[in-house]
Amino acid sequence: MRKPQLVRTDGLPDRVTIYEVGPRDGLQNESAIVDVAVKAEFIRRLADAGLTTIETTSFVHPKWVPQLADAAELLAELDLPDVVRAPVLVPNERGLDRALAANVREIAIFASATETFAAKNLNSTLDEQFAMFTPTIQRAMAEGLTVRGYVSMCYGDPWEGAVPSRQVVEVGARLIDLGCHELSLGDTIGVATPGQVTALIGAFTAAGVGVDKLAVHFHDTYGQALANTLTALREGVTTVDSSAGGLGGCPYAGSATGNLATEDLLWQLDGLGIRTGVDLEKLVATSVWMAEKLGKPSPSRVVQALAG
Repeated sequence: MRKPQLVRTDGLPDRVTIYEVGPRDGLQNESAIVDVAVKAEFIRRLADAGLTTIETTSFVHPKWVPQLADAAELLAELDLPDVVRAPVLVPNERGLDRALAANVREIAIFASATETFAAKNLNSTLDEQFAMFTPTIQRAMAEGLTVRGYVSMCYGDPWEGAVPSRQVVEVGARLIDLGCHELSLGDTIGVATPGQVTALIGAFTAAGVGVDKLAVHFHDTYGQALANTLTALREGVTTVDSSAGGLGGCPYAGSATGNLATEDLLWQLDGLGIRTGVDLEKLVATSVWMAEKLGKPSPSRVVQALAG
């Protein structure tokens, strides 16, 4: 299989953690319900390819995300190596109860950086969302769990337009103060450009939130995800969210491409000599297999190029 030419560049990290979100953020956007055995095999194959952080599912109410209604059943089927972290998304205390019953050791909560998205997605105001997160985070930490915080709409909102950096920082800093060990800054509609990425990371560090606490989550709606990722790496970020095969649409931008494909990210990182521990050939084979199960081609450009 063809590989990128390795040319190292100064000012970049030696190693990057890929936070794989395909089984959760990817499959929750699929119109068809994927069989739990297929999901379990997908996760096993991702782990075999070398991914060590795989967000497996979500304990959101099945009414809202029927694609992940089998969360407990899926986790019961998994027997992953100890080196693989398998976080799950937990929306509230009821979700936390289910996660604890499934012996989950790492969770993520989902916050909004804008009033409108908080109202539409969380049924709360920007400020009131913390009343829901606080007991969930506190209980999780008391049980010895680590908690990641997602912040959505960090660069733009389909209803409100541009989002001020200070607003994003206020939300993120509150999550850190509550005990989140990491913030994933989401470009939910894929409108960010590199200058915005630099400005937002700078705003966080100016507010006392170190870059070691930040991860990035870009969507490729306007073809900017890899450029934005490279910019974040130059700013010192070392954790990048992505989805194998580019699974997951963008629900706020029609049929536009959603998550950054893990293979596209890996091609770039491999070419820069940045270590990830992930085997590109195995990952491409996994995404080809999953695309066959879903009955549609992978939107990943690297998967298309290498498997074509």
